[in-house]
Amino acid sequence: MAQSFSFWSLFKISRPANLIIVAFAQLMTAYFLVETSRQGLPVLQDVNLYLLVLSTVIITASGYMINDYYDVKIDYINKPNEVIIGKGMKRRMVIFFHTVLNFTGIGIAWYVSPRVGVITFISAFLLWLYSNQLKRLPFIGNFVVALLTGAAIWIVGYYYQQSELLVLTYAIFAFFINLIREIIKDIEDRQGDRKHGCKTLPIVLGFRNTKRVIFVIAIAFVCAILTVTFKINNASLFYYFGGLSFLFFLFMYKIYIADRKEHFTQLSILSKLLMLTGIISMGLL
Repeated sequence: MAQSFSFWSLFKISRPANLIIVAFAQLMTAYFLVETSRQGLPVLQDVNLYLLVLSTVIITASGYMINDYYDVKIDYINKPNEVIIGKGMKRRMVIFFHTVLNFTGIGIAWYVSPRVGVITFISAFLLWLYSNQLKRLPFIGNFVVALLTGAAIWIVGYYYQQSELLVLTYAIFAFFINLIREIIKDIEDRQGDRKHGCKTLPIVLGFRNTKRVIFVIAIAFVCAILTVTFKINNASLFYYFGGLSFLFFLFMYKIYIADRKEHFTQLSILSKLLMLTGIISMGLL
């Protein structure tokens, strides 16, 4: 009984829903934006694509584990009912699985391509550094996580050397949406972060100034997307981002009026829906 519960804890700590979204994003990027493999075959027939996706999912799961390992005391304050380490899994088991997954994910990526292996190694290191140090610093941790989220999409175009500008557009989209989401999560978790000496943006700048930072990021996001979209000059992209702008402005308005923890929890979920909408739009191109 204890063993099955341990496996359930391992499953839960890996955030399976988020892993599915990551895999879905990479497969959609390959199918709709890349389309063909290096051998000229349909990209979905290339085994290396699935190995690349598997490597990304494994490294992401490992990142969630090490993040929970370092944040266990904070999580007991912010979300006590969701804590797994110390309840369903021992701390040393988390480190063991984190290490095994990292070596496995990097090894698979290296098999696909040495340059992809190097990028995966850097990503795994940054996820550890984020959990160990960067998360407790203002903005830097948010930036690193958002950068890695965008890189998960970008690396597909980079490996196949196709549609790189179009893939970059979606990588930029993922980066900015996730950057805003990470700052929203910091606002949501500021009580526990403050008690454990974290220096996140809401703690350093205060609640209202952090909102202002989000709006500055939103403006930068719109400018970046417009710049790349005009450079690509794809009519479908114009229609898509034009339609999405209404949902995005609603999202920003909700940030403007939000003032309670549950509001920011809802906004965190809404940002995921925005991300999912962006991924699905690849099928419209």
